[in-house]
Amino acid sequence: MSKVNWNLDPTHSEVGFKVKHMMITNVSGNFGDFSVSASSDGDDFSNPEISFSAKTASVNTGNEQRDGHLKSPEFFDSEKHPDLVFKATKMEKVNAENYTLHGNLTIKDVTKPVSLNAEFGGIGKDPWGNVKAGFTITGKINRKEFGLNWNAALETGGVMVSEEVRINSEIQLVKAN
Repeated sequence: MSKVNWNLDPTHSEVGFKVKHMMITNVSGNFGDFSVSASSDGDDFSNPEISFSAKTASVNTGNEQRDGHLKSPEFFDSEKHPDLVFKATKMEKVNAENYTLHGNLTIKDVTKPVSLNAEFGGIGKDPWGNVKAGFTITGKINRKEFGLNWNAALETGGVMVSEEVRINSEIQLVKAN
């Protein structure tokens, strides 16, 4: 079967995350500048080649001061580490719509294996004849494993920011011509 290349449809994709703040609510954020490249065996995504990168300076939580802190050396250190990168190593089929996406995630020059849930939304043709494939990617990582260590103790107990980061992304790919 021939390899099919897929490009990101950025207007129909988003890369988001949530982190517990003060252990009582979630703060959401996203990366506005990211790319995905993928290839598959025809329309079969069971053995794809997938790479993802996001510009750490594009982090957006809706709060300028917090975004500045996230770009600082206490978190992403965007000047020194401008990209976070995920490179898939395996896509394991769970059932017709669900996969486990295994790969290596690099943040701040720290690379760790991660496994994410990938829900395959299917393949369809848009009104302009473009063939699209859709995925919902979810999962959890521990930010401290990647050197994102900053925190502050609360006088009531607990900490300001949880170690667990929940990933929630919508990725729409368009088949390359």
